[in-house]
Amino acid sequence: MPHTSTALKRHLLSPAVLMLSMLLSANVFAQEAQDNSAGEPIESEVNLKDVVKFNWGFQGATQGAGTPNQAGLGFFLPMMVSDNGVLFLDVLANANFADFDDYSSIINTEVDGTTLSTSTRIGYRWLTDDNAWMLGVNGGYDSREMATGSTDNGVPVTNSQTVDFQQVAFGIEAVSDTWNVNVYALVPVDDKEYRLNSVYNGGSLDTYGVDVGYSITPEFETSIGYYYQKGDLGAVDGSGVQGRIAYNMGNGFSVGTNLSYDDAFEGRVSADILYRFATPESIKASRVTSFVLSSVVNNRDVRVHDNCAFVIGKNASCTAININISVNK
Repeated sequence: MPHTSTALKRHLLSPAVLMLSMLLSANVFAQEAQDNSAGEPIESEVNLKDVVKFNWGFQGATQGAGTPNQAGLGFFLPMMVSDNGVLFLDVLANANFADFDDYSSIINTEVDGTTLSTSTRIGYRWLTDDNAWMLGVNGGYDSREMATGSTDNGVPVTNSQTVDFQQVAFGIEAVSDTWNVNVYALVPVDDKEYRLNSVYNGGSLDTYGVDVGYSITPEFETSIGYYYQKGDLGAVDGSGVQGRIAYNMGNGFSVGTNLSYDDAFEGRVSADILYRFATPESIKASRVTSFVLSSVVNNRDVRVHDNCAFVIGKNASCTAININISVNK
């Protein structure tokens, strides 16, 4: 998928610029929240029954490897709380926006218009006897409506479609004050392939991965991950790697940058922001307890790619076919 170097630099810089702006604006709100909570004592131990509360907030992210530009609301609902564990419901609803100009998030066809995606997780998190680790399991369902437009590779298309994808998801979590591990599986269900336009088909991806994170400081966290992706269209099957740097400003605010690479999507850079309205109880909690309280489950997006409708296979291209069709006409 060729791009000019100038265009590529511009698109790679766009998430970084957005990330900076989100960081500056979020820092203002975080400072205000910190000022309001100044002087409150910090407790070394917290009983989950005393601190687990309903909370809500907003989240946003720029486009990544098969994922859209998006922003929306979410909430965390504790359904059953014991002394050291919580059964919870974690729900997100996002508006999905058009791709950056001439830079497709699904490889060739540009995502266009504004659509809706949802994500629901039911899970259980519990503390180990020494409160040093939080362990958790979760599962749920995600949906994504996707509108399409032109292409970023010069191939002309007509009859652009809006389509819907769904997936089920499963995850395992382990978090300490220093380390965190997240194992996940995203499995498409129902219709996995659609005709997007006159040239390309689109399909949702099975994705299986593991992320390992390390807290450099209480505020800065890094992670590195491996994933394997597979689609029925056959063009993107293979392994990929991803890395992340996140900054937790406290009081429910965090921002992050993400970098991924695989042979199909190649290098992708994205940025994200998360805010959950902090309660006085969560401010007093340790990192491990705070994670049990209300941390949003990761890896929620329905990942989509496209491929030539006429030649199905890995790295298939429609460019030559369209040239031949144009000549024959």
